[in-house]
Amino acid sequence: MPSPCLAEAVAVHGHLRPHETALVSADRTVSYGELGELTQTFRQSLLELNLPAGSTICVPAHKSPETIALLLAAFLEGLVVLAPSPDLGAAALARLAQQARATHVLTAIDALTADAVQANEQESAGFAAADPARTCLLLTTSGSTGTPKIVPIAAAGFDAFAAWATQEFSLTDNEVALSYAPLNFDLALLDIWTFLQLGAQVVLVDQGRATDAPYIESLVTDVTFIQGVPMLYRLLTEAGTTFAPVREVIFTGDSVPDSLLKPVHDAFPNAKFHNIFGCTETNDSFIHEVDPATVTGKMPIGRPIAGTDALIRDGELLVATPFQTDGYLNTALNTEAFETIDGRTFYRTGDLVTRDDDGLYSLQGRADWQVKVRGVRTNLQEVERVISAHPDVIEAVVVPLPDEQAGVRLHAHVSRRLSSALTGLRLRTHAGQHLPRHAIPTSVHITDDPMPRTSTGKPDRNLIKSNRLKEIHP
Repeated sequence: MPSPCLAEAVAVHGHLRPHETALVSADRTVSYGELGELTQTFRQSLLELNLPAGSTICVPAHKSPETIALLLAAFLEGLVVLAPSPDLGAAALARLAQQARATHVLTAIDALTADAVQANEQESAGFAAADPARTCLLLTTSGSTGTPKIVPIAAAGFDAFAAWATQEFSLTDNEVALSYAPLNFDLALLDIWTFLQLGAQVVLVDQGRATDAPYIESLVTDVTFIQGVPMLYRLLTEAGTTFAPVREVIFTGDSVPDSLLKPVHDAFPNAKFHNIFGCTETNDSFIHEVDPATVTGKMPIGRPIAGTDALIRDGELLVATPFQTDGYLNTALNTEAFETIDGRTFYRTGDLVTRDDDGLYSLQGRADWQVKVRGVRTNLQEVERVISAHPDVIEAVVVPLPDEQAGVRLHAHVSRRLSSALTGLRLRTHAGQHLPRHAIPTSVHITDDPMPRTSTGKPDRNLIKSNRLKEIHP
């Protein structure tokens, strides 16, 4: 949330505008009146569990009207909700629930089911209990570079963020927003929760069909607002269709390849374009208005959002936003991640940035994605950017592998367009035209399959690396 203000606003829409569409999901259209009724049904079910006030529950974030209604019901009851990926294995889900001190795992698919969580002091040691006076929602980081961290989303922070987004993008209750990212991802704070608070319409993309271009294209007919990672825009531009009703396009989650900018500009002729940059811990922190027709070179992340302070120390970006978390539940992580400077708490992002004379910030990479190949410092994100610029590439991930001689060698995992004849040799030749020799991946795996992903929809670098190592050393 979210916050109580959100849940109360959605309840009011259910009373005053019951026939207006709230959610579109698969072949279903759910009105605000129906969403309100469903929420009240789940409130009654929660009351029957006799949970202590302010308890934490775990709700796997299936992207459905039922799950959204269950979350709203929990918020109205003053409960704290841990909302992890629904794709987590049973052991990982149990561990996260125990760390958050959740009493039950609740699911709302066909009906509400409640499974008690066995308390485990060993798992929860060092984890603070979530404060229901300050948060209603616990998200997890992607886990792309390690174990997912539990991040409390401050209720006041969400209210401030929703107010900022509403003003920044001139949002009204007439909007139709496409929600592409998973429900457990922080992008949902904007494209689901902010729009429901406004009383607008949200079109939910089925995560099982997130790479089905004709399906996604069919959902965008009446959409006015789109937020998504570059892969979404690649899918939407494949057919050369024009989406005239869209007035706002948000790039987020990853760098936009240069090759994608003109097709996006052509596909959304009436839209404004913004690049938004942030993370789960801080929510959005930078914004940059983009003119895809004139951008050359790497797109900047922009300037700090109003109320955000930004510092660069030894190349690393530190930010303090009005929307950020108070800290991880695992308190041992907070000393290293957060720092008080001049009375304000800054988050150490791990992002390497530069700032030009006009105050425009540009991302250079991640501090934890800098590796040395044959003694030469190499930026993995820059290698990914070059590979992703190939017109036959949908998405690319580059991971470092141990090498006895070079210390590290690079492996590229690439999803190509279905109609292409892209090969590893052609891709390495392309890379060689733009990168120094040490930065050209030694091995390339090209596939027509979607990229493996973490619980928040980001490329699963750990799995890609592990699978490649198993191929080398079965």
